[in-house]
Amino acid sequence: MGQEDSLSTMSKVYVIGVGMTKFEKPGRRVGWDYPAMARESGTKALADAGIAFEAVEQAHVGFMFGESTSGQRAVYELGMTGIPITNVNNNCATGSTALYLAANAIRGGLADCTLALGFEKMQPGSLSVTYEDREWPLKKHVQALAEIREFASPPAPWMYGVAGLEHNEKYGSTPEHFAKIAAKNHRHSANNPYAQFQDVYSVEDVKHAKMVYADAGLTRLMCSPTSDGSGAAVLASERFVERNDLGDRAIEIVGQAMVTDMRSTFDSAVNLVGTDMSRKAAEQVYAQSGLTPADVDVIELHDCFAPNELFTYEALGLADEGEGHKLVDSDDTTYGGRWVVNPSGGLISKGHPLGATGLAQCAELTWQLRGEADARQVAGATVALQHNIGLGGAVVVTAYRSGTL
Repeated sequence: MGQEDSLSTMSKVYVIGVGMTKFEKPGRRVGWDYPAMARESGTKALADAGIAFEAVEQAHVGFMFGESTSGQRAVYELGMTGIPITNVNNNCATGSTALYLAANAIRGGLADCTLALGFEKMQPGSLSVTYEDREWPLKKHVQALAEIREFASPPAPWMYGVAGLEHNEKYGSTPEHFAKIAAKNHRHSANNPYAQFQDVYSVEDVKHAKMVYADAGLTRLMCSPTSDGSGAAVLASERFVERNDLGDRAIEIVGQAMVTDMRSTFDSAVNLVGTDMSRKAAEQVYAQSGLTPADVDVIELHDCFAPNELFTYEALGLADEGEGHKLVDSDDTTYGGRWVVNPSGGLISKGHPLGATGLAQCAELTWQLRGEADARQVAGATVALQHNIGLGGAVVVTAYRSGTL
């Protein structure tokens, strides 16, 4: 059965517990290593679910930087029961890939309770190539973009900046739209105690911050920072939820899809940073769940750089192709608009510890659908959408709904 097919013949999957650490500037908490991060997020998720670690039958642990069995070492902080523990690395989509694998174990009837956990301990500054004795996985993507516009370093903001310029030239969006998106997300993060940054910036502040890629007007405040931190989610089957009387806490995953690069990835700069992958994953999730973009109330999406938030509006079906900037002009992606996008502050302001990002998105949306998001609560939210992407490439889109048990 393909991902685009209905999940009705598979076991239902529920999020029953979530937890995360505050995201921090790398090294800010002296001596804060990944086992401590995982212990904090995982303990919170188990307590939120109201279960002991002994109930967990599988764990899937995501991280980008670290030794091969760091996942085991992280989970051992919660307990040592001999369960299968997999280590997951899928670039910036690592956390949601762990979530996807944990959910699939339940969907397929292989487990009734699983743990998805992600963490990252990062170095300050821009990301760089870790291994120089082998081909960089993004080499072909970068080469294709360099044929469109001259390469500039650091590569990640250059890649999204080139895609942003393409959208500007083709559809009439401007760097002002990117600045407005970043200012929105910084404003949202002021209400998030887990966010790395909680400062409010005006659009002018964002535009006049330190320049990172001048050709696209991309400034530091439009870019996600490197971060330390961890997130976790406990997932369960319907029978586990019923047997343990957890219905009042459970949020159903009603659609989920992972997509990797396609031939169309190399058709344009916007697709080279994952937009076509995102579009296909969203279409599969809408088909699985029976939902449409109009049904969604709140969204956490992968705004690693402000242009990507705009592209993703279109990929998720919130706007037609080439019209994402119109949502910015009409304030349709913040409180009082048609959707609230990145109420957490997004990657730009909440932070982006690569392995933890997808689990932090899951935590935020679970709190939103339970009505537990405090000052950043989206009123009456019952349907949520999550988007997490890693170049090179993978994207995971997940739909959640409350009140379905």
